[in-house]
Amino acid sequence: MMPTYTVHAPPLKVGETASDPQRFLFVRDGFYFWAFLLAPIWLAVHRLWLVLLGYVIANASIGGIFYLTGVSAGLKFVSGLLVALLGGFEAATLWRWTLTRRGWQMLGFVIGDNNESAERRFFGEWEKHARAAPPTSPPSEPHYSMPVRRGPPSGSDVIGLFPEPGGSP
Repeated sequence: MMPTYTVHAPPLKVGETASDPQRFLFVRDGFYFWAFLLAPIWLAVHRLWLVLLGYVIANASIGGIFYLTGVSAGLKFVSGLLVALLGGFEAATLWRWTLTRRGWQMLGFVIGDNNESAERRFFGEWEKHARAAPPTSPPSEPHYSMPVRRGPPSGSDVIGLFPEPGGSP
């Protein structure tokens, strides 16, 4: 089964009209072994500072509670293992959350054997769409009109899927 990647574009720099494709980031969905094994280091390497702070506070709180309640070493180990597993499974989600918080825009999903094949596939499709679309002026914002209601609601108006009991169909 091939992994899924989400593609993220960085926020625009001053004077840029479009993000540089070389700066796009591909985040693999799935389990991150190094986030499981060495969570604080993995979080620091990926610059997930707020997540790292939450991780340290959560582990300190759990450790303090276990110390005060006199929990056995076996239970401490199992809870530490569960927290590490949670970190390994949710690492991609936390990374995407941080990117979104920093203003990165998610462009879409792509499937590939590895990061390189996902990049090739994404940019290949992106190039096809760029060639197929004729150059146009920038799209204006869509204009949506609000439904207009004239007068107060009548007794025969239906809100939802079903009329009121005893009403005419």
